[in-house]
Amino acid sequence: MNKIETEKLLEEGFIKLGLPQDHIHALLVKYIKYIEEIELFNKAYGLVKVKDRRELIVKHIFDSLAPLSIFRSLGSKKIADVGSGAGLPGIPLAICMPDAEFTLIERMGRRAGFLRNTLAVLGISNVILEETEMEKFPVSETNRFDLIVFRAFKPLNPGLIKELLRLLGPGGNIAAYKGRRQSIEEEMDLIPDAAKKSRDSGSSASLSWEVFPLEIPFLDEERHLVLIKE
Repeated sequence: MNKIETEKLLEEGFIKLGLPQDHIHALLVKYIKYIEEIELFNKAYGLVKVKDRRELIVKHIFDSLAPLSIFRSLGSKKIADVGSGAGLPGIPLAICMPDAEFTLIERMGRRAGFLRNTLAVLGISNVILEETEMEKFPVSETNRFDLIVFRAFKPLNPGLIKELLRLLGPGGNIAAYKGRRQSIEEEMDLIPDAAKKSRDSGSSASLSWEVFPLEIPFLDEERHLVLIKE
């Protein structure tokens, strides 16, 4: 795809996602730079598995942005992208949510290096990078998140949920990008029977969760967002 074709696809997708049309032109510049950075380093760093630019845009950029309206409705101001990898979904979301503060948590050095360079190239001021494992991320009363997002990270399981709850502030949400509804229900069926502990007290914690179907522009595949709340 050339630049004109890229801009056309992005613009059409952004309109389908409900982004304000008067903001789209300004957004295109940053998204195209981001796409070019992924393409430049993808072969060396193994950032995403795609066959071409169109697939990168549809399956990764649009997919990352699909729950944007849900996240905005939550009013979250402090958001973590756990296992960020190529910066997905954190960077695409941060571009569209300039009033929120994003933290990309990535343990792999080379990918963290890619993220550090990409953030500098894009000039995004509302994103910081933490090169560490999720389990080692330091938390305090003032260093927890309103929303934790992750995509193509790990299957939902009791151990993962427990670690994510450790990073979550009071009243916060965990948002997992997922595929088929059946797979989600199979994963979540294991959670209520597990020994779940709250962050500090060690007492039992009950979780509520809700599944939202997602429409990805130009993608005819089943996608959902699982929103988990303690």
